[in-house]
Amino acid sequence: MTNIPILASARDLLSAYDVLLCDVWGVIHNGRVHYAEACDALMRFRQGGGRVVLVTNAPRPNPPVRQQLDALAVPREAFDDIVTSGDVTLAFIAAHGNAPVHHIGPDRDLTLFQILKSQTGHAPPLVPLSEASYIVATGLYDDEDTPDQYDEALAIMRGRDLEFISANPDLIVHVGEKMLYCSGAIAQRYEGIGGRVIQAGKPYAPIYDRALTLAQGLLGRAVDKSRVLAIGDAIRTDVKGACDFGVDALFVTSGVHRDELHPTSALDEAAFHQLAASVESKPKAAMTGLRW
Repeated sequence: MTNIPILASARDLLSAYDVLLCDVWGVIHNGRVHYAEACDALMRFRQGGGRVVLVTNAPRPNPPVRQQLDALAVPREAFDDIVTSGDVTLAFIAAHGNAPVHHIGPDRDLTLFQILKSQTGHAPPLVPLSEASYIVATGLYDDEDTPDQYDEALAIMRGRDLEFISANPDLIVHVGEKMLYCSGAIAQRYEGIGGRVIQAGKPYAPIYDRALTLAQGLLGRAVDKSRVLAIGDAIRTDVKGACDFGVDALFVTSGVHRDELHPTSALDEAAFHQLAASVESKPKAAMTGLRW
């Protein structure tokens, strides 16, 4: 057993913070519908003077993510700003100048390069793997793909020592009841054969630096990290990233880990404490779902 409390209400916990760095998928929506209680909690926090920056491993820059939130009826009053791993990826791509790049991911993610061009006036040429200087992976080509289908291509990349930029460090995501793999799952396999990988999103520092800078701009003052709480549903990315960055974490158990922690609709508390005991990064508290 661990001493991590499982809360029914977040109100008292949230009152100790000025800034929330809140995950999106798995916390405020599941890709099909938004979670009304979670959105209400964020709105109440903002009404009390706090600031909310959504921090997501979505591999696209924030404009299409905002459009998705609107389509899922997430109230604009629930957050102040958004930072995506796609935003961070843009900076990584820009650092490569005009070097040719091979993209791994669905066509819908090509907005990444379109937005880069709109922001900077240019984008690198997209080329076949045989002509690429580096790789950008935003996901798998098809939702039905599995990471092992990419092993042959990964071997070619490793043979040429190509750098692999993963725009989404997540391994999986749930879309409604369906589980899909993310680019992090391919990156993990590339690292496993000795490949060079750069990760754009959580749990790595650049996305947190960007989010905290935005939050401090919104408040008009510096914020001590002890007054910042990260909220997320993944131990490997959300909780570890928060702990590595030096801020507290609230863990939502019904997201990425729902299969192991919610074999029925109720939380298996023994399984939760077992999971928490098995990892170095510990959340300050847990909830089955964010609610005020």
